[in-house]
Amino acid sequence: MTTLSGKRILVTGASSGLGRHFAQVLAANGANVVLAARRRDALEQLAAEIGSAAKVVALDVTDPESVCNAVAEAGPIDVLVNNAGVSSAQPVLDAGVEDYDYVMNANLRGAFLVATEVARGMRDQGQGGAIVNIASILGLAQGGQLCVYAMSKAGVVQMTRQMALELARYDIRVNALAPGYFATDMNRDFLSSKAGEAMARRIPQRRFGNFEDLDGPLALLCSDASRYMTGVVIPVDGGHLLGGL
Repeated sequence: MTTLSGKRILVTGASSGLGRHFAQVLAANGANVVLAARRRDALEQLAAEIGSAAKVVALDVTDPESVCNAVAEAGPIDVLVNNAGVSSAQPVLDAGVEDYDYVMNANLRGAFLVATEVARGMRDQGQGGAIVNIASILGLAQGGQLCVYAMSKAGVVQMTRQMALELARYDIRVNALAPGYFATDMNRDFLSSKAGEAMARRIPQRRFGNFEDLDGPLALLCSDASRYMTGVVIPVDGGHLLGGL
């Protein structure tokens, strides 16, 4: 039911972290993956590991021209995994305009630019498709020191629902994954700190996520097994939202 064989999937932010893992998992399950990010050297290395099922395109999600060029170079896309993003942690009263612009330009504006450009192509192809936005549980609840990041991911959640409503007529499904805390380059130091250990104890499953915990939900939303799902945001967080952040 969750076969991805023959699907052409564009993964943004594929040069590292979750995006890199997503691309590997999708390719291993039969998809042809288009790897997109700013760091072309890292993408080329990943493409060499994946093999002939991978194609590389340079992409800066904050640059509209780069987005248009990358989507055109990618060719017809069946599924978008809209993953590229950044983080910034500081108290709300310490966050300046530069912090706001840095996070919002990548996480919300960039996600919107890529999603809408891909969706136009899907509409014009007439075959429909699927968009999987990578949100966060911080788009659904509040956490300390992460105001601007949480705002950006709340925007991704609402963007997902709004796009799902408007694009259903074109048979384009728009859903989102909302990961809890997973160790990446952006948060590894915090998660291994005393404060991080204390947070892990508040999660009902008493641990942070492993990348593999996202594989099943990702495959579901990318495959035709979710053909009657749209506008859905799926938390993958070990029950973290149940206990409060």
